[in-house]
Amino acid sequence: MHEGMHQLHKRKRIHQKLEKYPHPNPWVKFLDNLLLVIAVIGPFSNLPQIIKIFAFKSSQGVSTLTFSLFMLFNIIWFIYGVVHKEKPLIIAFALWFVTNSIIVIGTLIYP
Repeated sequence: MHEGMHQLHKRKRIHQKLEKYPHPNPWVKFLDNLLLVIAVIGPFSNLPQIIKIFAFKSSQGVSTLTFSLFMLFNIIWFIYGVVHKEKPLIIAFALWFVTNSIIVIGTLIYP
């Protein structure tokens, strides 16, 4: 059953003129894997901001509007990832939405 489904998806990729996955070029394959790692690690760059807000109970210097707009953009990118079935985008922008939401909540709790 699994092999049959693989062939079906392979034919769909050929018909739609999509690249092979995983890509036969080692560089492109490395880049695909790297993007998955960055999709998970990238949103944690907000962690220092989150720690600062909740540890010091102050959001001084943090713009609620900016992080709210980031949340809006994250939703749009997330939907785009879902529509195009792009796993790195779905993961990344779901996590960015969560971390940006935590920051916005922090700015509302600790103005």
